[in-house]
Amino acid sequence: MTTYPVSRIPHPGIIRVAHSPDADDAFMFWAMAEGKIDTAGRRYVHELGDIESLNRRALAGELEVTAVSLHAYAYLADRYALLAHGASIGDRYGPRIVAREPAPADPRAGLAGRVVAVPGELTTAFLTLRLYQPAAQHVVVPFDQIEGFVAAGNADAGLLIHEGQLTFADRGLHLWADMGEWWHHETRLPLPLGGNVVRRDLGDELMRAIARDLKASIEYGLAHRAEALRHAQGFSRGLDAARTDRFVGMYVNAYTVDYGTLGRRAVAELLARAHAARLIPAPVDLAFVAADS
Repeated sequence: MTTYPVSRIPHPGIIRVAHSPDADDAFMFWAMAEGKIDTAGRRYVHELGDIESLNRRALAGELEVTAVSLHAYAYLADRYALLAHGASIGDRYGPRIVAREPAPADPRAGLAGRVVAVPGELTTAFLTLRLYQPAAQHVVVPFDQIEGFVAAGNADAGLLIHEGQLTFADRGLHLWADMGEWWHHETRLPLPLGGNVVRRDLGDELMRAIARDLKASIEYGLAHRAEALRHAQGFSRGLDAARTDRFVGMYVNAYTVDYGTLGRRAVAELLARAHAARLIPAPVDLAFVAADS
């Protein structure tokens, strides 16, 4: 694996935290960003970017803390540890494959040879597609353009993440498969999609402190849900309040507070299956940094 120079914290006491401009991330980072929790003098600068861009920045070792796809973590484990808090995990739901035409009797077989618009080759959504139907072709399209791309006939199907999981029917698209539902049928486990990572060169003490701050931010948001949802609404890309509430509820849950035993098992199983299918280059040694570790 290619190695890259590691950038330093830009100013003493300032930690860059990058995450997606989505309602669920906005909800979990709200208390941290708005000074609602005591961070003991640690100052966080929040940077926003789509998940594939954040995956690429993490590959360059650019950020102290960032959201990443768990697929991408297979290429980051030497430099970053997983924070035990802030995961996006779907329990019997996840990225959705949609198309203009109704689903055939066997959607999995029907995708063989079809062109699927995907949100990035390092996303966990793409990894699950490759596990589900390796014979599908793909084209990378920005995640928020996939619905329109498919509706216009530019791809046979689309792999939707974020709010698109709730809005595709508004464009007349049809559900072919839900990757979280398929994964649960295969493994009886939830589907781990994204997590937050912290750069190992910060040292154990600071990594644990960051974990405490992130967990406190998530718990504060859950304890002040109405206020946190109002903040998240500004990042919902056109969802109404009811759909924003539903979307946040899907991806800010008990697993977000802490992966727990089942969440950790799910990550290990996903990456083990990816390695067995030769979709990632090596086994991944998982390391979680928890607030109470």
